[in-house]
Amino acid sequence: MSENGTGTVLVERRGHVALITLNRPEAMNTVNQELAVALGEALERVDADTGVRAVVLTGAGERAFCAGMDLKAFARGESALPAEHPEWGFAGYARHAISTPTIAAVNGFALGGGSELVLASDLAVAGRSVKLGFPEVTRGLVAAAGGVIRLQRQIPQKFALEAVLTGEPLTAERAYELGLVNRVVDDGQVVDAALALAERIAANAPLAVQASKRFIHRTADFGSDWGDEVWAVHDAEIMPLFESEDAQEGARAFTEKRAPEWKGR
Repeated sequence: MSENGTGTVLVERRGHVALITLNRPEAMNTVNQELAVALGEALERVDADTGVRAVVLTGAGERAFCAGMDLKAFARGESALPAEHPEWGFAGYARHAISTPTIAAVNGFALGGGSELVLASDLAVAGRSVKLGFPEVTRGLVAAAGGVIRLQRQIPQKFALEAVLTGEPLTAERAYELGLVNRVVDDGQVVDAALALAERIAANAPLAVQASKRFIHRTADFGSDWGDEVWAVHDAEIMPLFESEDAQEGARAFTEKRAPEWKGR
């Protein structure tokens, strides 16, 4: 991981936002083990940094966000999982749960594993020329980095089945219609639009944002919103916020008609 322009993964702080860039443009930002380790470690680092309130993930260059697994590295016997943390999943990202909100800024080619990084992100902004898809069945494979799990949870099942059974890509506009991306913008504006969205999130109380993210993900599988189990998760995540300094600051700032100054505690 680098913060100064070298390495397979770059991390740049912009205020309370961390911009993480996959930096293998010569290989269309495909994932080898070095990148998987660097990205996984970058996520750990920014999530532990109380000054970071949102994360934007993008790819270097104009050709690709991420073209999936590096097949040349795979042929050499390399894994696309971090060696010491295989539990983080593909690219050190696909199964790496963090509390800080993540936004995929999708530029260029983003099929296969690149689309699975989008699915693993909380929000997504895509350029107009971007195509998302899961062509694995055309190569005798399955979208195994979360594609077959997450796609059916994020769009209607019949559309998910069509995407994974045909391998046909979705345009950015179609992905927006189905709810896979939050914004579609001109290709050259992707990172700026994602950063603007991240800054809007970062302006809010960080503890409340993180608890809201965890709560939504943890309760997604509960059937009824009247059951005791879902409310137990609710109380464990939400109730401590009411005793936080940020909650008191939010109320004071409202009554005093000023912008709040969040402390993250």
